[in-house]
Amino acid sequence: MTDDSNKTTHFGFETVPEGEKAGRVRGVFNSVASKYDIMNDVMSVGIHRVWKDAMMDWLAPRPGQKLLDVAGGTGDISFRFLKRAGHGHATVLDLTEPMLIEGRKRAEAEHMADSLDWIVGDAMALPFEDNTFDVYTISFGIRNVTRPQDALTEAYRVLKPGGRLMVLEFSQLPNDGLQKLYDLYSFNVIPRMGQLIANDRDSYQYLVESIRKFPDQETFLRMIQDAGFENAKYRNLSMGIAALHSGWKI
Repeated sequence: MTDDSNKTTHFGFETVPEGEKAGRVRGVFNSVASKYDIMNDVMSVGIHRVWKDAMMDWLAPRPGQKLLDVAGGTGDISFRFLKRAGHGHATVLDLTEPMLIEGRKRAEAEHMADSLDWIVGDAMALPFEDNTFDVYTISFGIRNVTRPQDALTEAYRVLKPGGRLMVLEFSQLPNDGLQKLYDLYSFNVIPRMGQLIANDRDSYQYLVESIRKFPDQETFLRMIQDAGFENAKYRNLSMGIAALHSGWKI
């Protein structure tokens, strides 16, 4: 039996014991839950809505599908999925209960109540049987998971054969000059905006740092393939500020 007590991971630019990360991430999202949708507007200059629509365009939800939306917090992806599908079911799973509470408050949640479940849970140990869902999505969440490879393995397990994984995440620009400009914006503007909007500079500083620590597009593609997914591909959004990764359980 291996001793995991000495394993470390990153929390932004800080190195922390693996066992601490989930609690610290939960603290960030407890702090920003009520301002989470505003936060996404700040971090993406409002473009996250366009990216999520692009995600749905590629996903092409079909009537009757069962979605698992991990780190789905405020329900953005699930609401879009159900509207596009016409009818179906979405399970929103999040590590942080205040995020789910914010999601349930939204008008869409009331209109779609019969088609939605809200569950507190861990992406690395999903509380579902094998071969349960048609679609697994995670949007701006996998970089906060302590061991992203474990989350991808769990995604593969709970998807039905023929099921699809889709990940939307901030990523890396392929041009060094553009990346430096984006980093200047990220590290100088976003934490200040966090202070102004949410009176919370530290959480926003973590979120910016977590983007820079996340694997680039090609590395993450290989991680998806290592989890067992086939026909894995990605598409850059806004030149690579974000990326969509897709894979199939075949």
